[in-house]
Amino acid sequence: MRKATYAVLPLAAALLLGGACKERKIIAIDGSSTVGPISMAVAEDFQHANSGTKVTVGISGTGGGFKKFCNGEIDIADASRPIKKEEIDACAAKGVEYVELPVAYDGLAVLVSPQNDWVKQLTIDDLKKIFTSENPAKTWKDVNPTWPAEAIKLYAPGKDSGTHDYFVEEVLGKKKQIRPDASFSESDNVLVTGISGEKNSIGFFGYAYYENNKEKLKLVPIVNPKTKAPVAPSVESVKNGAYSPLSRPLFIYVSTKAAAKEEVKSYIDFYLSNGAKLSAQVGYISLPDAVYAKGKTRFAEKQTGSVFQMAGHEGKTLEQVF
Repeated sequence: MRKATYAVLPLAAALLLGGACKERKIIAIDGSSTVGPISMAVAEDFQHANSGTKVTVGISGTGGGFKKFCNGEIDIADASRPIKKEEIDACAAKGVEYVELPVAYDGLAVLVSPQNDWVKQLTIDDLKKIFTSENPAKTWKDVNPTWPAEAIKLYAPGKDSGTHDYFVEEVLGKKKQIRPDASFSESDNVLVTGISGEKNSIGFFGYAYYENNKEKLKLVPIVNPKTKAPVAPSVESVKNGAYSPLSRPLFIYVSTKAAAKEEVKSYIDFYLSNGAKLSAQVGYISLPDAVYAKGKTRFAEKQTGSVFQMAGHEGKTLEQVF
């Protein structure tokens, strides 16, 4: 697997570089730490073939990326969830139109410490008991009477993270919150360190980060509510829907203003042409070829707006929508 690396170069610094860099065109990307490794892998390969263009990739979380995107500060927003209604309104207020493009699948991995020898699987109800802010389970025994009466230590992505939002919606329910005594961080590396270092810990983040740190963590299978079978996230289980409801599509959003630039057109064409290969190299699950092809058509025709926010698409799969 190609390791995810963050060679993040702030836009301001890039513009201050001397020599040939002054003449290089800049494509500015920011947003999800989950989508970041894919965009960075695409950027690396794209720049090898396009030395006159510099692609910067920031990691401020899905919500943070959309704030910059709707303010016109960046060209492309990385997002691990569809754009929200309030973000749509913020973009509209600033006259920012965009094209929504799916780029890969991901599964949310639920992790405990390797020292934890009692958790073999969890249900969605178990996760709700552990993470809810409303009368949560304080000890493992509160979740299962056969488990230790040891205080649970929680780790979770920060509130600007699309991973945080997705988990809350799918596990806790809309307008609910993760308990405030959890340790929150926008850095997946911080979450890995916290979960791996405490015997009574539990947390979650994108499956790709587990793949890059599997020797430090214990992956917990989640019981599929329909089949009642415990399923661990994998390429196969995410693609075939068995790892439900903790699998999701990942997106990039391209402003139509940026899309008018030749370098952005080239970058998006490269992204959608190579997304399947490069997303797999950094630990994600590629989309069907037909979805990438439809993304190319959507971008070429400048089909703006979010299909996930359109009436009648609620509850549909990515393939059904695109």
